[in-house]
Amino acid sequence: MIRTEELLLNVGPQHPSTHGVFRIVVKLDGEVIKEATPVMGYLHRGTEKLAENLNYTQIIPYTDRMDYVSAMTNNYVLVHAVEKMMQLEIPERAEFLRLIVMELQRVASHLVWWGTYLLDIGAMSPFLYAFRDREIIIDLFNELCGARLTYNYMRVGGVKWDAPPGWIDKVRDFLPYMRKRLKEYDKLVSGNEIFLARIKGIGTYDAETAIAYGLSGANLRCTGVKWDLRKDEPYSLYNRFEFDVPVGTDGDCYTRYVLRMEEIHQSLRILEQAVEQFPSEGETMGKVPRVIRPPEGEIYARIESPRGEIGCYIVSRAKQEPYRLKFRRPSFVNLQILPKLLVGETMTNLITILGGVDIVVGEVDC
Repeated sequence: MIRTEELLLNVGPQHPSTHGVFRIVVKLDGEVIKEATPVMGYLHRGTEKLAENLNYTQIIPYTDRMDYVSAMTNNYVLVHAVEKMMQLEIPERAEFLRLIVMELQRVASHLVWWGTYLLDIGAMSPFLYAFRDREIIIDLFNELCGARLTYNYMRVGGVKWDAPPGWIDKVRDFLPYMRKRLKEYDKLVSGNEIFLARIKGIGTYDAETAIAYGLSGANLRCTGVKWDLRKDEPYSLYNRFEFDVPVGTDGDCYTRYVLRMEEIHQSLRILEQAVEQFPSEGETMGKVPRVIRPPEGEIYARIESPRGEIGCYIVSRAKQEPYRLKFRRPSFVNLQILPKLLVGETMTNLITILGGVDIVVGEVDC
């Protein structure tokens, strides 16, 4: 009689395919996972507690460090919440700039995911192509705000700086270039038999499960639930533009892959409309008090980040600093389904499933 013993294996916290300092303790029977326990907190910096001793403008750079692949959307959710509390009117030119950088950020974020996901499951070339094209967006951001990763660009009432001359034209030129690259990505990857065998039917769950776990973004829409805050609870200027919300029904890694690639197409579609409607002149900051003191009360504001619903809850005591601040981080929430998905899978599929969830550890450990 063959006797086997269970093996306890640590994946991470120092492992390239965990995409940061993140650890999973896996209990194995041979190659089959019997139990998986995520261990978080290696990157925790206490952002929410630190915010209680910072004024609202000083908090903005801290949001950059949460989802550092999508810093612009982090900036926006904070200032959006404060502006709602103070009932501020934002100049149209400033709001256009915000929307444009957020959609460029969505494209850049999905490019990082696409390149690293393919690298995780054994393909080197897509990673190089993705970062080549993302570099164009990074250069645009660098020209706009002087930074390449942590931008600190949004402000309560508007944006830090106006776009330099010719910047919108450069965004306009990027859009047809990126559409052409997406066709190349599809030829290279989307029909590859090895790639499809690695992700089709892997990490499957249904809509009821997705809702029970509070999933959002592509992790929710892959189960047939059509929910995107840009459409369902429009903010900024999204109700002015025509775009579709990609939805799938199979709930597996392949469906999540297809949705994120289609989301890039839809972001380009939004950007094409935005650059054509961009105001030729106007202010980039609204009428904001020199000292920002939201009225006493509380508010929750939420937007659609590349990873799903990111929310900001603020309790104000009419002071310069928030009495309490809490972020709903989609990476943290989406990660909760991971132990359920891994049971019964092989170690090979662990990497495929984790990459398909698309987490950023800075947001998990906020």
